[in-house]
Amino acid sequence: MASNTPLVLRLGTAQTLAWASSYYLPAILARPMAEGAGVSEGMVWTAFSAALLLSAGIGPFAGRAIDRFGGRPVLVASNLVFAAGLGLLSWADGPALLFAGWLLIGVAMGGGLYEAAFSALVRLQGEAARDAITGITLLAGLASTLGWPLSGWMEAQWGWRGACLGWAALHLLLGLPLNARLPRAVALPPPRPHGDGQETGAPPRAPRHVAWVLAYVFAATWFVSTALASHLPAMLMASGLSLAGALAVGALVGPAQVAGRLLEFGGLRRFHPLVSARVAAAMHPAGVLVWMAAGAVAAPVFAVLHGLGNGILTIAKGTLPLVYFGPVGYGRRQGWIVAPSRVAQAFAPLLFGALVERWGAQALWVSGALVASALLCLLWLRSAPVDHTA
Repeated sequence: MASNTPLVLRLGTAQTLAWASSYYLPAILARPMAEGAGVSEGMVWTAFSAALLLSAGIGPFAGRAIDRFGGRPVLVASNLVFAAGLGLLSWADGPALLFAGWLLIGVAMGGGLYEAAFSALVRLQGEAARDAITGITLLAGLASTLGWPLSGWMEAQWGWRGACLGWAALHLLLGLPLNARLPRAVALPPPRPHGDGQETGAPPRAPRHVAWVLAYVFAATWFVSTALASHLPAMLMASGLSLAGALAVGALVGPAQVAGRLLEFGGLRRFHPLVSARVAAAMHPAGVLVWMAAGAVAAPVFAVLHGLGNGILTIAKGTLPLVYFGPVGYGRRQGWIVAPSRVAQAFAPLLFGALVERWGAQALWVSGALVASALLCLLWLRSAPVDHTA
């Protein structure tokens, strides 16, 4: 990975900024934003959900642009749109500007988060992008660890409007130069069909159902990941833990995600990415069973298993479409496969919150069943060859 290090550092740092200033922003700023803009906190979360839904629609078009022009212009444009959306959000004094700002951020998310970064790497490196994808997720796995305290500090110093402007400035002064220094993608020749109609440079076509199966797997696992990011402390307290204990257990998830990505880079990369995904998808249901059998005392075990699995699955979202379908048209295809995941993320806090309110920690049976169904889908899939050049 030595030759990849500068590229991984640039993209990984830019991705950390993109996630911290969008996906992880409402956790810290939703309440002061609602108070300052004169709206309910629920309306802020509704605007955020609308941004996620819009990002789902933008993703395939951003992916197609990366396939055609490379990742640099798309990612640079995302920094400009992020800055514009955050700047507009800082002026919000009611629902109109609040939604306008978040929708602009949604456009930027559609062309500036992991899917775009993965597509940019595949456009540059083709089949060899797996290690670089892992490296980027290692760095960006710290987005909440760094972003939440920084958002809190800026809000304490300058208020929530100043915090939004601070993140906008970081996109212009840090994120944009980093993405602008990405290598220029070499123009691809038009694909030539073989006698059987298949494009040269493309892998043997996976059956059409594979894309639908992967879309379901990613949607189910991202629904659970987003739901627990919002409601894990509440479930822990419903199980009898104090607020301090719940926060301490919840804090294990982030480091476990990074550990899972290190495990993928250090050992699991020797295996087919489908093997890594199966191992990862088994961890959340296993954690649920341990928690339900032993009670809240086993919550730390659950948090570690959930984090490990979530960390590895983040990489699988980039590598599985690559090994099944190859680098030709990766960006557009990745955008369509991941679009249902963004929709699932948009509704996860609301839907799972209703389950937690009704059943408390027993709502984990639902999350466990969802991820178990994703595991069954992965077990049903057959491995695709990793090397499509033969």
